Amino acid sequence: MTTINWLEETYKLKDELIATTQEFLRIKSVLDPATAREGAPFGEGIRAALDFALDVCKRAGMTTKDVRGYAAHAEFGQGEELIGILSHVDVVPEGDGWSTPPFAAEIVDGKLVARGAIDDKGPTMAAIFAAKVVLGLGLPLSKRVRFIFGTDEESNWQCVKTYFETEEMPTMGFTPDADFPLIYAEKGLTDLTLRQTYAAFQQLGKPAAEQAEARLVSLQAGLRMNMVPDKAVATLAPLSADSQTIIDRYRTHLEQTGLKGQAEAKDGLVVLHMEGVSVHGMDPKKGVNAGTELIYFLRTLVLDARAAVYTEVADRYLHRQHGGEALGIAHDDEEMGALTLNTGVLEYEAEGDALFRLNIRYPHSISFEKWSEILVERFGEAAFELEVVEHLPPHRVDPSHPLVTTLQRVYTEQTGEEAGIIAIGGATYGRSLDVGVAFGPLFPGRPDSAHQRDEYILVDDLVKATAIYAQAIYELAK
Repeated sequence: MTTINWLEETYKLKDELIATTQEFLRIKSVLDPATAREGAPFGEGIRAALDFALDVCKRAGMTTKDVRGYAAHAEFGQGEELIGILSHVDVVPEGDGWSTPPFAAEIVDGKLVARGAIDDKGPTMAAIFAAKVVLGLGLPLSKRVRFIFGTDEESNWQCVKTYFETEEMPTMGFTPDADFPLIYAEKGLTDLTLRQTYAAFQQLGKPAAEQAEARLVSLQAGLRMNMVPDKAVATLAPLSADSQTIIDRYRTHLEQTGLKGQAEAKDGLVVLHMEGVSVHGMDPKKGVNAGTELIYFLRTLVLDARAAVYTEVADRYLHRQHGGEALGIAHDDEEMGALTLNTGVLEYEAEGDALFRLNIRYPHSISFEKWSEILVERFGEAAFELEVVEHLPPHRVDPSHPLVTTLQRVYTEQTGEEAGIIAIGGATYGRSLDVGVAFGPLFPGRPDSAHQRDEYILVDDLVKATAIYAQAIYELAK
């Protein structure tokens, strides 16, 4: 059999690929509850994008199925086994500050610029056109190939949860929604709330603080569990220390630590502001947590009894504790890396709830049960209760699995570069499959513009990824 030049075959469809991708990107497929309806649970824009993708697949000769607008699939080939390619048609809101309109899909200096260009509408179309290459060559397949299109990957993944309630789980597959060469392992991902109610605090029976300098009225930091808070504000009612003394001490603290913040006296209260540095919660040590840094200062004051408990537990277990060391849950793994702990939200109301919202990512070599039990015990001593908001267990495909080795070989043959495998702290659609990995489209060394203004994919990279996906589909399904 003659060797197929996959890049050459892809170039025959290049103009059609770019034009179709541009058309796809011009659909504003952002979550829109205002236009949600039966069959379009996430709004009309996402529904339109789903219909567009299905139409391209139908015209290529695939059979399609819509699962109540939550997800849909398009399939070709025959056989018992099923190869899944999982991508999503929804995009994050465009934001502002773009140099070209975010849904114009203009080509600027070789870059296709649009919201969704790299995440994930560009790669979705690359994968569909890869299938068109395989179908156009009339190659014999012994397995079925199924594109599964999700519709709310950028929010709650309700799409894939709903889809797999009724539809077949692929034998193996990949998502074109991350990095090349290949992501084979993803840490467990948990969002947790530790909450102390006022009643629970009272049951601790803590005596009132003697000669308290101030009473903590409220504290607020952070908006999302998976981000390091960059702003925090605490309101204090002066008791034995006057407002100016507290303000002076805070300003001295800022000077000594090099941190940024402000302090002001307002209506008989003292309001303290702290500025941090926000980064993604998967690597919290790269940021500065405004919430725990503010608490670190509050520990220098003699506070009322409840505030003393709240700040003490935060200072001991959460301040600059990015790996859970003081808690006793630190764990490093040769393959997946270390457990990470991000305190994303801190809230305190003197007579309401006091809470910490945490994002913890952990490798497969420590169980959720093991570390969460320790967490419950440590915080339980201060009357905090644990609520698991979301838990995605670790996901890993054996590096010797044919899925991994085949995709590695394809990548190497197409690029001439060695295909290393990557473990990450984030979550890709790969973990929605029993045996799934993330495979491209971002090539090594390329900046990742996903979720940013002027999001783009290089036209050359779009074509190159299509050729890689074409060979990958054929090799997995032949």
